[in-house]
Amino acid sequence: MKLIRHGAKGAEKPALVDAQGRLRDLSGVLPDITAAALSPHSLQRLRDIDPASLPLVDKPGRIAPPWSGCEKFVCIGLNYADHAAESNMPIPKEPIMFMKPISARVGPNDAVVLPQGSVKGDWEVELGVVIGSKARYVNEADALAHVAGYCVVNDVSER
Repeated sequence: MKLIRHGAKGAEKPALVDAQGRLRDLSGVLPDITAAALSPHSLQRLRDIDPASLPLVDKPGRIAPPWSGCEKFVCIGLNYADHAAESNMPIPKEPIMFMKPISARVGPNDAVVLPQGSVKGDWEVELGVVIGSKARYVNEADALAHVAGYCVVNDVSER
């Protein structure tokens, strides 16, 4: 199941992409795609809906970040050997974790704003893992039970 949000900033609506790649309006089912909508129970409720029963979205306009109300954006740095090498840094013994501000999230066609005076903007395509239920001190064997889905992330930084 592919979920998206579309519409002008501040007026986004939820939708799903059906098997034919068409957008189906979810606003009659839920007001927005939020953390609560990404819980295992809520996702199952969405999976149980026949997409053909939902109205088609003819002109979605702007494609927004896929969910609202994101509380944390946790990143893993130097997570592969080639990246460490190109950065002239040793491969870390433990994952390097850092956070990005939630305000940095934009839709796929929205403008990316770099700091004034930027001289070395850099981007990397990343796999985003969306955690849909509270996960604290989770065993490796149980980790995937907390994953609501995946998304593509364009990680933009000023080096």
